[in-house]
Amino acid sequence: MALSTEQLDRFARQIIIPEIGGVGQVALASAHITLVGLGGIGSPVLQYLAGAGIGHIRLIDDGDVELSNLQRQTIYTQRDIGHAKAVAARRWLANFDSEIVVDVRDDRIGRSNAPALLAQTDLVIDGTDTFATRLAVSDSCVELGVPLLSAAVGRFQGQVAAFAGHLADHACYRCYVGDAFDADDCDTCADDGMLGAMAGWAGSLAAIQAVRILLDGKAAFGGAQWGKLHMMDGLKPAMRTLNIAKDPECRGCGTR
Repeated sequence: MALSTEQLDRFARQIIIPEIGGVGQVALASAHITLVGLGGIGSPVLQYLAGAGIGHIRLIDDGDVELSNLQRQTIYTQRDIGHAKAVAARRWLANFDSEIVVDVRDDRIGRSNAPALLAQTDLVIDGTDTFATRLAVSDSCVELGVPLLSAAVGRFQGQVAAFAGHLADHACYRCYVGDAFDADDCDTCADDGMLGAMAGWAGSLAAIQAVRILLDGKAAFGGAQWGKLHMMDGLKPAMRTLNIAKDPECRGCGTR
């Protein structure tokens, strides 16, 4: 595909970066991503990936906007309170860039429907807030052969990691957390609290990593960094990176 005159103007500051260039911008315009969870992580991810020129975005969330969300979920306003997050997020996208193809799924994702909801996409980005949901998403990504970018945040800490458990030598999210969290027992930001800007930091890094994955093999910025867990500390502030090894006994990807 060729970029239109409007796209060349809109993404000019990104196209002139040698690590992205016109080839990279075309790749982003052709990409299909699925964003699971439209909360504190999903909001900045959506903003910056839409700004980066992702051409096709699927939005999955069954929640409604609440007043307490506005402290960190930056795509919503007071007018959105009581409305479905997926619908409000689509409205934000329509106002921001009407050329983006948007697929809205106002569904609660779980083990039974995750394969259908996550099919036919280049990358899944998970910003949900329970281990049970994250594991269901991870297992389905392995089954479908789709890479997963997982991001989480709480209080002053954030984590972003890329997983390709469908590949023989790479870990999945279940390799990282194990099997103990399949129950829906994860503490949420309502329990632990969160500095709103931490969601912005984690979501922005997740958006950068998503672009990196989508450009892998297509532009110099590519390099998926599978199995690298980036951990952010907003109190210090600081960030460190750990490597996650594939667990040969993992029931999500260990037989692959």
